[in-house]
Amino acid sequence: MFQKVLIANRGEIARRIIRTCKQLGIQTVAVYSSADEFSLHVRDADEAVCIGKAPVSQSYLNVEAILQAARDTGAQAIHPGYGLLSENAAFAKAVEEAGFTFIGPTASVIASMGSKLAARQTMERAGVPIVQGVNDPIADVDEAVVIANDIGYPIMLKASAGGGGIGMQLVNSDAELYKAFEGNQKRAQSFFGDGTMFIEKFIAEPHHVEVQILADQHGHVVPVYERECSVQRRNQKVVEEAPSPFISEATRQKMLDAAVAAAQAIDYTNAGTIEFLVDRDENFYFLEMNTRLQVEHPVTEEITGLDLVEWQLRIANDEPLTFTRDDIKKRGHAIEVRIYAEHPVTFFPSPGHVEELVLPEGDGIRHEVSIESGSDVTPFYDPMIAKLIATGATRDEALARLEQALRNYTVRGIQTNIPMLLDVITHDVFKSGVTTTKFVEEHYLPAVAK
Repeated sequence: MFQKVLIANRGEIARRIIRTCKQLGIQTVAVYSSADEFSLHVRDADEAVCIGKAPVSQSYLNVEAILQAARDTGAQAIHPGYGLLSENAAFAKAVEEAGFTFIGPTASVIASMGSKLAARQTMERAGVPIVQGVNDPIADVDEAVVIANDIGYPIMLKASAGGGGIGMQLVNSDAELYKAFEGNQKRAQSFFGDGTMFIEKFIAEPHHVEVQILADQHGHVVPVYERECSVQRRNQKVVEEAPSPFISEATRQKMLDAAVAAAQAIDYTNAGTIEFLVDRDENFYFLEMNTRLQVEHPVTEEITGLDLVEWQLRIANDEPLTFTRDDIKKRGHAIEVRIYAEHPVTFFPSPGHVEELVLPEGDGIRHEVSIESGSDVTPFYDPMIAKLIATGATRDEALARLEQALRNYTVRGIQTNIPMLLDVITHDVFKSGVTTTKFVEEHYLPAVAK
């Protein structure tokens, strides 16, 4: 096993990785910006190296500074966490070429899934269901209109590169498409350096369900059940749970089979996620693959007893998986919510000084947190400050524990989205377990936040 690992990330995910490394006897190196000098992940690590000023372009996205920190500290491997450089093929390649182990898939695999169009083509060849649409770049808006009329409105206009909903829009008519095409193309070019656009048929009342997979370097691919991530705001997940309360056991097994086929089609290794859209009749379609650890991975850990970070490290160390699909048993239900420093109505970030933070305790309660009393939430980074995970023998028990914990959270000095989270998880539609990706817009958001 590795003796020393550098974590090329910050906040709660850096702390999460450090925790597992400590359990395995691995020394850790944190990197930090000048704004994060007193952050918890810096304190948790065995060593810490400042890699630049507060802006991410000068620190957490500074590849050479990260590699130099690894050289200077004698690290053998680099874990990218999620976000930032985690799905950057150029970074993975630079890590490999510098002689370090990248704790994730190869650079070529990351690149193969970086294009949604290329991913569609690959999955279609592998027999994984895909949404009706086109597998080639669209030249201009006139071609887009011809394709949209052939498929039939409504359609989804999508950017091939990137994620987070950038460059993506629901379109209902020729007039809307003429208006939307150029703006989305420009946004994609600006954010991702690639303005390639394509079109897919819009799936009405979709659920967002993803399958966690682990794949070693010896040909073994194991699906680790699924997560329901349908509660979203502007294509960003708000609540995640495992297992999905919507799909049947028959659909679950078909989806797990499809996820294995998807991973095998690209010779994937390490921990990854195959994401699907599921319609009202439980037909499911490949959406995309995330080639790194997901924010919501704790709910899978809670219902399976697996430490996914540990298996990332073991797989990167060329160790084979020691279990099969049949060995993994679901136990209970887990739900995760993301707590953000943001205004509960407008959702604008709410940076500032945290005067007091009290985390509720209790059976089935887990926290992944990046701050403490006295911390500062800066405006330079994503405003997520914690994840709260509740587990119970049943979904109802997990929900009850989650609600009680949210009501007992104390955060003074900054605003948070906790009021919104309480409204969501106590809503009758959410409690019924049939939430679609339109739940927030249809059942919660006030007009000012739409």
